[in-house]
Amino acid sequence: MAVEDYRKNHWPNLEEAIDRLLIQNFSDHISVSYAQIYGYVYKCVCQQHSELLYSDLTSKISAHLQQVSTQLQASPTENLIENFNIALTQYLASLQCIVPVFIYLNKFYIESKLNRDLKEDLMKLFADHVAEEHLSKLMPLLIKAHSMPFQVQPSTMASVVKGLHSLRPGGQSTFLTKEINNFNIFLMDKCFVSVSEWAQLAPALFSSFIPQIHPPAMESQLLDYADCDRKLQMELSMNGFPRLVSLHFTPINQ
Repeated sequence: MAVEDYRKNHWPNLEEAIDRLLIQNFSDHISVSYAQIYGYVYKCVCQQHSELLYSDLTSKISAHLQQVSTQLQASPTENLIENFNIALTQYLASLQCIVPVFIYLNKFYIESKLNRDLKEDLMKLFADHVAEEHLSKLMPLLIKAHSMPFQVQPSTMASVVKGLHSLRPGGQSTFLTKEINNFNIFLMDKCFVSVSEWAQLAPALFSSFIPQIHPPAMESQLLDYADCDRKLQMELSMNGFPRLVSLHFTPINQ
């Protein structure tokens, strides 16, 4: 298959199918021939157009995600969490259709030559083009909503937090103190734990929906924990919060 044939007869059909899968309302019936899409992909890979097909696929989805990001920028602040959740949920549903029909490209090009995975690459596109662009506004809204139960539907909160966690998986990381849009988020220092990159920004938030975000307590670090607590209370006091009173109990002499 010549490049001209690919451009004229194969990619236009694939592009149209991808468009329909990305923008469809999954409550509506949509007619897409998955066998036909798979057949186009199979022919492209067999005719040595894997690199070109992968480039076109990722470029197409990137362009779509840039439009999604632009739409979210126009979203009112009070609706950002809900609209972000809709965008993420629809994209993940689209991937459940797109990834399987491109399985041949994934197996014989992305995995074997790039040592990557198609779904992971497409998840990274959403992280780069959508989530990363709105994180500075989204995270403080999530933290605020978490402190005010039922301001946002619990199912929506869980979906967004778990989605962010899956978009940026991380390795061994240290907790630090960070500031996002004047939200001073206290993170424990000298504690190393395997958490996602964005979970480090607000471990209290993420740990409410995802297990094992916080590191296990260790007796050898009790003094560090106490120092972290002292710093947190001092910081809260400086920001106008009443200082927590520690209660000390004296044993009664028998």
